[in-house]
Amino acid sequence: MIELPVVERKEPRRRKPDWLRVKLPIGPEYKKVRALVDKYNLHTICQSGNCPNMGECWGAGTATFMILGNTCTRSCSFCAVKTGRPPEYDEDEPRRVAEAIKLMGVRHAVITSVNRDELKDRGAEIWYQTVRLTKELSPETTIETLIPDVRGTWWALERMISAGQEVVSHNMETVERLYRKVRPQAKYARSLEQIRRTKEFGKRTKSGIMVGLGETREEVFKLMDDLLEHGCDILTIGQYLQPTRMHLEVVEYVHPDVFEEYREVGLAKGFKYVESAPLVRSSYHAERHVF
Repeated sequence: MIELPVVERKEPRRRKPDWLRVKLPIGPEYKKVRALVDKYNLHTICQSGNCPNMGECWGAGTATFMILGNTCTRSCSFCAVKTGRPPEYDEDEPRRVAEAIKLMGVRHAVITSVNRDELKDRGAEIWYQTVRLTKELSPETTIETLIPDVRGTWWALERMISAGQEVVSHNMETVERLYRKVRPQAKYARSLEQIRRTKEFGKRTKSGIMVGLGETREEVFKLMDDLLEHGCDILTIGQYLQPTRMHLEVVEYVHPDVFEEYREVGLAKGFKYVESAPLVRSSYHAERHVF
């Protein structure tokens, strides 16, 4: 009799609770935004990052544009964006993004990008031109830029944030203890320094984190203190959702009551605005953060 090898079965994914139900993308505004994104050959973090709010945001006629391609030089263990060596960037991209934003007629636009560590300026010139052209074509539109870690290339940071955007965001993503696991190519202190320098440049500053990765309440509160010490004005907190089985598993689905506690504590500590709920992402309701 042949003895078959024992095959270990992987545990099924942790079941999502009811409060994480996501709206399906429908409606005429969703179709309009989708058509513009396709027409101008643009990338959005909504698609590349598998954002759970894509249906709601696109249905409201807004989207977060992702510049400098859709291939990231980083390999963060939480992120659904493709990683690898990016192709040459498209110098015409700033014009296409600016024209799409004008056609959408939005009052507040959010722009983000992949990490381009292989570029000497980390993509700063494309950032600058995208914001400049958007302001030129849509002078009444306010802009938030969600920028990557510039790896301490501070002259590149200054170029990125000097084109007239109202809000500059840089996400911490998680608490200090989990950095090597969640963001292996980033440094906690360096990201805080980037936020401090952005504030000193005179910008409204913002950052976002995920919870459900194994952090404690005390670690979240310590992160809040660190952000405030470095001049952060706005904080967003949302539930981590595993994009694929190749990414980090969810340790905990944090209850909405805890998110409300984080919001109240953050406001009490001194943040000007705290957006905290299971489906919150860094650009969710971003138009509210211009004050």
